[in-house]
Amino acid sequence: MAKLKTLIIILFLAVGMQASAQVYRFKATGFSVLEKNEKGKWGDWSPLQKTELIITLDTKKDRIIVYSQEIQLYKIVTYQPEEENDDDLIYGFSCADEEGNPFTISIITRKKQGGRKQLYINQKNVILMYNIENYKDK
Repeated sequence: MAKLKTLIIILFLAVGMQASAQVYRFKATGFSVLEKNEKGKWGDWSPLQKTELIITLDTKKDRIIVYSQEIQLYKIVTYQPEEENDDDLIYGFSCADEEGNPFTISIITRKKQGGRKQLYINQKNVILMYNIENYKDK
């Protein structure tokens, strides 16, 4: 009987953990880049360029994938607490790239801009910004 109770508890925990993990898909409609110059100072944002690519937030596998011409795969190390203020709702992720370099990714909903969503990949010398919307599978 004790073994049955243990099995039920393990099964319950396994199902509960899988129920909380999800995969979110976004469609990027535009992007811009901000880079540091030779002196280490941030330059200007590049002009917004149109794009159509998919971005996946996979909480099951703790990763974010940007399906651009060169696939960008980022491992989520920690999920930062949700932040909210009068202007924005921010979901932050502490990440590492393929070489293990730390950086942050943020998904920001702009409250005063009609709920527009943006994804920022903030690395040491470059920031990528994507305008995103929820992707609906056909």
